[in-house]
Amino acid sequence: MTKLLISVTSIDEAQLAMDHGADIIDLKDPHSGALGALPLETINEIANYIHLSKNPKPISATIGDIPMQVDLILHQVNLLANTKIDFIKIGFFEADNYHSCLSAIKPIAANLDLIAVLFAEYTYPVNIVEDIKQAGFKGLMLDTAHKNGRTILYYHSRKYCEDLSQNVRKSGMTFGLAGSLKLQDIAILGVSQPTYMGFRGGACTEYSRTENLDRGKIEALSNALKSLL
Repeated sequence: MTKLLISVTSIDEAQLAMDHGADIIDLKDPHSGALGALPLETINEIANYIHLSKNPKPISATIGDIPMQVDLILHQVNLLANTKIDFIKIGFFEADNYHSCLSAIKPIAANLDLIAVLFAEYTYPVNIVEDIKQAGFKGLMLDTAHKNGRTILYYHSRKYCEDLSQNVRKSGMTFGLAGSLKLQDIAILGVSQPTYMGFRGGACTEYSRTENLDRGKIEALSNALKSLL
């Protein structure tokens, strides 16, 4: 079954998401870009709270909107590696060459669950999925870099998403879809059988990623994903 990932900014939001159907809790600051990172102290507080809860969920967190520079990426990854989160998300922002970053990440990837985030607006090398797999990443997700309300379906067809999902999952990695998605997108993109679908704005009041989470929207998203069975 495709799981529901909800991005949260606080302990209160994490509890709300867990209570109303989230399968994965993602720690993110929506005020700070596509993959805005929360302060390390906040990440630790939320992660500790979730681990002590009655029904803990897997936790992911992003290193932030960091350019593809080896030293910056490794520094942030090492900081998150010392927290209680389960998955570390690294955004693959535009770059002339991804190999230097992938080569630097590979030695530490064996001991971490790293998720590569590709962006629908960008063009990547043909072999990027295989390169990411060989570098030791455990998963890959497709998101949007520009949070302007346009979903991944503005940039790619449903067939593209299905083919990418199949390619990623055949490689042995998990596959996620996100990027300004709303309830109605589940019926369209759910056929690609992603491991999970991620929501922030689509789970908030006024469908605004910087507003508060809405329990009714979270429940509706959860029910829609369950109905895909």
